[in-house]
Amino acid sequence: QVQLVESGGGLVQAGASLRLSCAASGRTFSSYTMGWFRQTPGKEREFVAAIRWSGGVTYYADSVKGRFTISRDSAKNTVDLQMNSLKPEDTAVYYCGAAHYGGVYDYKSYNYWGQGTQVTVSS
Repeated sequence: QVQLVESGGGLVQAGASLRLSCAASGRTFSSYTMGWFRQTPGKEREFVAAIRWSGGVTYYADSVKGRFTISRDSAKNTVDLQMNSLKPEDTAVYYCGAAHYGGVYDYKSYNYWGQGTQVTVSS
């Protein structure tokens, strides 16, 4: 059974950093794309960043490019999102997802999701 478990969220001030981690288990993810999305009440899940597990190619939303970095650790089966220079508009529940086929940017392409972790950035 596939499990994705996020951790690392919290409450920080604008300009601070946080590191989110997603622990993946239950299968081999070498053919998967791992993504981070975020969601605020009443809005659709929004793409943040993704990484191809095999090869490590990365993708970012324009709103986080240059501030966030996604990485994966194959030995630990984790996918991390380093978030620097956080802004109040980054406040959301952050979800880790795994997509076997299909697009990187569309949350509907993702087959598995974690339970989410809250990130709150105060001004």
